[in-house]
Amino acid sequence: MLDKYATLLVDYCVSVKPNQRVLIKSTYLAEPLLKKLYQILLERGCFVEFDLSFQDQDKIMYDFSSDQQLSSLPIFYNKAIEEFDILIRIIAPFNLKSTAEVSSDKKRLLQEALAPLRKRYMQRSAIKELKWVLCVYPTQAAAQECGMSLADYESFVYQSCMLNSDNPIAAWQDLSNKQQSLVDYLNKVSKIRYVGPRTDISFSTKDRIWINSDGHYNMPSGEVFTGPVENSVQGHIYFTYPTVYEGADVSGIYLEVDKGVITSWKADVGQEVLDRVFSIEGARQFGEVAIGTNYSIQRATKNILFDEKIGGSIHMAIGASYPETGGKNESAVHWDMIKDMKTDAQIYADDSLIYENGEFKIG
Repeated sequence: MLDKYATLLVDYCVSVKPNQRVLIKSTYLAEPLLKKLYQILLERGCFVEFDLSFQDQDKIMYDFSSDQQLSSLPIFYNKAIEEFDILIRIIAPFNLKSTAEVSSDKKRLLQEALAPLRKRYMQRSAIKELKWVLCVYPTQAAAQECGMSLADYESFVYQSCMLNSDNPIAAWQDLSNKQQSLVDYLNKVSKIRYVGPRTDISFSTKDRIWINSDGHYNMPSGEVFTGPVENSVQGHIYFTYPTVYEGADVSGIYLEVDKGVITSWKADVGQEVLDRVFSIEGARQFGEVAIGTNYSIQRATKNILFDEKIGGSIHMAIGASYPETGGKNESAVHWDMIKDMKTDAQIYADDSLIYENGEFKIG
């Protein structure tokens, strides 16, 4: 299975070429996958380097760094964003809650310090100078967080990535073709409206570009997304899926929006997280709107990478836009908030019903 996974990442997700410079960022828990990737990348003629984290590294950083240290640009990562051709980031956590008790002020300092790097990362990605993929290596901590055994979680991850298929690359190409018909349709409309329990929110997508997210940036993928016209977002929305954001549990998020600006916010769990994040510049506007299309994923795991792709869901990201969509919002934050759309829910495009109870009625 790891051979299939590594081949999918290298040959489909980032489509490497000889002489490209590749950085792999993960923890040493992902060693079995790292070895497979290293071998394949070397065979493809790439120059490969690693950035590996150890247990509690982020907690130690917060506990013992001064404000000046937290506010300084990391030299290596700054150079990596400018000079590498490909970044492969593998989430392989030791402990998803290690920074839960870190003060909001320290987290904000680091987030704001990294804002220029996030902007440059998105710029190079948008003009195809930088290829990247974000993926997961199953660990015990991640399995426990979503209430699974490690074996069951491994099966979940591999199924979500279509690695159970005889030819995973062909399976992703098939999904890409299906999503392209949706993107072609959505790029011809100007207004989208999400309706559901405690939700009625609309926004303009005029002159914005819908993107076919088909596994070339996230693995797993399976979504179509764009950036809304920033001041056009109007209404209210309740996000049903829980998540872990910067080590803290957050669930039951309800937002009210007027002329593109989030005017009030509540969370059943994690109110203090919302309060901190919405104090960051640009975080009270939306950078992304999207529809999940991966019907191989049908349960929430508190991991946004998977949950935002759930077939029968939508999500909206507060903060930074992806430049390739035409979005203009800038922020140190990009946080995808996810809502189930499989019950009493509709999506309208230019006032026409195109989606109901988790299924498209077009394409």
